[in-house]
Amino acid sequence: MFLELINTDIGYKTPLIKGVNVSLSIGEVCLLIGNNGVGKTTLIKSILNQIPALSGEIFINNKSIKNLSAKEIAEQIAVVFSKAQIPANYTVEDLISLGKYIHYPYYFELNVNDKKEVAEIIESLNLNQYKKLTLQKLSDGNLQKAFIGRAFAQNSPMIILDEPTTHLDEDNKIIILKLLREFARKYNKLILFSSHDWRLAKEFADKIWFVKGQKLYTGIAEDVLSAHPDLSDPVLFDIHKNFIPPHISATEFQKELLYSLLQKNFKNDLSPYHFTFSEGIWILESNNSHQNFTSFEEIILFLRNSL
Repeated sequence: MFLELINTDIGYKTPLIKGVNVSLSIGEVCLLIGNNGVGKTTLIKSILNQIPALSGEIFINNKSIKNLSAKEIAEQIAVVFSKAQIPANYTVEDLISLGKYIHYPYYFELNVNDKKEVAEIIESLNLNQYKKLTLQKLSDGNLQKAFIGRAFAQNSPMIILDEPTTHLDEDNKIIILKLLREFARKYNKLILFSSHDWRLAKEFADKIWFVKGQKLYTGIAEDVLSAHPDLSDPVLFDIHKNFIPPHISATEFQKELLYSLLQKNFKNDLSPYHFTFSEGIWILESNNSHQNFTSFEEIILFLRNSL
């Protein structure tokens, strides 16, 4: 096992996650999920020894992180945080090349193979047209891809990414998730990443770490999903705290679509409403009245006029 956490409590003065016993091997892709505030980023920072674990042991490549310097940890784990400081006057090519300098003195000239690998990473991320552009001129999505490119260039056995698909459109989310999986397989890397887009991200992960109720549940992605039916309930990750969903009788797919639609558009208590999906028709029951809808747009228009 490359990464091991043994009887570990994660948190600051008091635990956010208790009794963690998990491990990951080189070549695996693991998705870290859970509600905001449950300790996902704290867990990542504890693995990096940026926040010491409250108890227990964390091992990287059979060595306790307590005995490793920051440089030694960086040689083993490349990191991409969702909020990173942007180096002034750096181009995309400069930032991705920076990943190589963990192995060299700052004054070292990259060799031919290094430069070739940087060029291949830029190509794989569809950043060729931006490679000479300064980072301040990039969109949020392309900037995120450039930081991921720097992690790839670092050539560490493990990569940790905190919300790597933030700011990306659907096409670029899939590009990044595919690259993470392909990178793990092709170069035999261990990848741990967190994501709010977990329903998409799970398609590219071997394992899931699910944080809930101060516990970390882990296993093959499908086993974790099967063991936790609440993960199929879109109420797990609320956007509006005042939003209360209606009762929905439908397939899981249609239920999730309707929930997503209502959550994005309303902050109301919709519990008096009951939606049923049958033969392509949404039936709304409320206050002894019935309404039929053939599209989600009709539902939105009706509720906007009614609430």
